Amino acid sequence: MNRPAVRRRRATDLDGCIAALAEVHRVDGYPLNWPADPHRWLREPHPARAWVAVDADAAVVGHVAVHRIPDQVDGPPSQPTAEVARLFVVPKARGLALGSALLDRARQWADKRATDLVLELAAGGTAAAALYERAGWRCVGTSTAPWAAPDGSPVSLRHYTLRHRAPGSDVAPASTARRRASRPAASRNSGGSSTSIS
Repeated sequence: MNRPAVRRRRATDLDGCIAALAEVHRVDGYPLNWPADPHRWLREPHPARAWVAVDADAAVVGHVAVHRIPDQVDGPPSQPTAEVARLFVVPKARGLALGSALLDRARQWADKRATDLVLELAAGGTAAAALYERAGWRCVGTSTAPWAAPDGSPVSLRHYTLRHRAPGSDVAPASTARRRASRPAASRNSGGSSTSIS
């Protein structure tokens, strides 16, 4: 398979995204809890931007979105932050660095807007964790998800952050990374915070 192209998601891509997501769920169990309305799950919370990877036949083989996280009402002004969510790559398209390409697209979007990125990963996502760490993401803590696994058991989440690349600087102070991780994320109640990109 030639490397698929990454472009902005269009409304007409949603059915293809759902078909790809269904395959990923069948193979990898992502999302952990299949959404009652998959179209809505991909559209909400309303993403600031979403991208798809499409193959030569225009079939969706990968997806990622970013969701803006609002500032805390009673806190001091802080660095703009967005959450990377809904990242997946279908099994047949793995090994082509699509997970990295989709994450790079999200990072380019964030850098242009001086926005830090955060994400959550359900425990057990070792391939995804390795991808994030290779790309410079830092694990800044863990928590228990406010939603449960299909069997009712609690789900442990790892929190990652990636500071935007200001001109001439790629280093994020640890205190900034910890502040980002302490904010509520846009998809905490999604029941599917892990990614499937291995």
